[in-house]
Amino acid sequence: MFENLKEQPADKILALMQAYREDDREQKIDLGVGVYKDASGNTPIMRAIKAAEKQLWEAETTKAYTGLAGDPGFADAMVKLVLGDAVPRETVAAAATPGGTGAVRQAFDLIRMANPKARVFVSDPTWPNHLSILKHMGIEFISYRYFDNETRSVDFAGMIADLHQVMPGDVVLLHGCCHNPTGANLNIPQWKAVIELLLEREAVPMIDIAYQGFGDGLDADAEGVRMVAEKMPEVLIAASCSKNFGIYRERTGLLMAVSKDAGQRKLNQDSLNYLNRQNFSFPPDHGARLVTMVLTDEELRADWAAELEEVRNSMLGLREQLASELQRLSGSDRFGFLAQHRGMFSRLGATPEQVETLRRDHGIYMVGDSRLNIAGLNKTSVPILAEAIVKSGI
Repeated sequence: MFENLKEQPADKILALMQAYREDDREQKIDLGVGVYKDASGNTPIMRAIKAAEKQLWEAETTKAYTGLAGDPGFADAMVKLVLGDAVPRETVAAAATPGGTGAVRQAFDLIRMANPKARVFVSDPTWPNHLSILKHMGIEFISYRYFDNETRSVDFAGMIADLHQVMPGDVVLLHGCCHNPTGANLNIPQWKAVIELLLEREAVPMIDIAYQGFGDGLDADAEGVRMVAEKMPEVLIAASCSKNFGIYRERTGLLMAVSKDAGQRKLNQDSLNYLNRQNFSFPPDHGARLVTMVLTDEELRADWAAELEEVRNSMLGLREQLASELQRLSGSDRFGFLAQHRGMFSRLGATPEQVETLRRDHGIYMVGDSRLNIAGLNKTSVPILAEAIVKSGI
């Protein structure tokens, strides 16, 4: 049997991580992997998470299974964090998943179960794993224009033109904030225009929100998501806790299915429970328990929100520093977009050959499409990167 297996394409980011580890140069910069790093290059445990773990260690009395959808308190806390008061809680079915990736996978499974003929419209570019999972599941997907490589901003006219191909029952996948890999986000008038188009075309929005709090703040980053949930009859939302709670390895996510028809919630919840049972039975609980404790304890939540603001402002400061240094060295403002983008990522606009030059000649590692992780920088490495970018003719 095993002889029939075929070689699968290597994950480019994992391959990049390996190449970086094997590079013995003393001066090298990792801008590839999508993990937050502090000024020392570490991915720290957040203060509130550490405090919650200590409390949990003292108080936890069992490691028995939670329910199929995970602990209800986790769902309540996360629905409130993401959706605020946009919709009544009783209209939201929710299930914990192994990370945001698990939520995305379960959402695609729910789409296929509800409408096997549905096509999924995906931004060009998008997080590569969106496409990988859709291909693996055999779900038809269509790209819509999103990023203008010349202006390094959202190609909104192209996006709207392409979304006019959407048919009733199709799904449009949107990034809630801090678009990965470009860092270019929809503004509020653009969110409103997308909602109007989706209502007109009778399409279903699916939102992947993995970086809430990394862009303009917890509530500002969720504003578009909340508008969609409030206005659309149905929406799927995949949320991740990896980045904003710093619990990557705990694999903590949540899938939400929102329906204006309150009577639909039970069927939606039963369907999410069923999918969890088929794929992994019970979701992980440790990370979810910590998130619940942080979000429901006034002192822990305040400390978490303060540290998250520190992280967000650090990335904004690095963006501004890099844009300023590039303007100084190049005598051009063509890199001003770096200060305008939000979140961990920006797409630099370099060719694969220029990206290779940065790696070969300067020890700077980024994904081949020139996506760079701003959080991989610090105040010392920014001038090094800026000089290498200018020297490489980007």
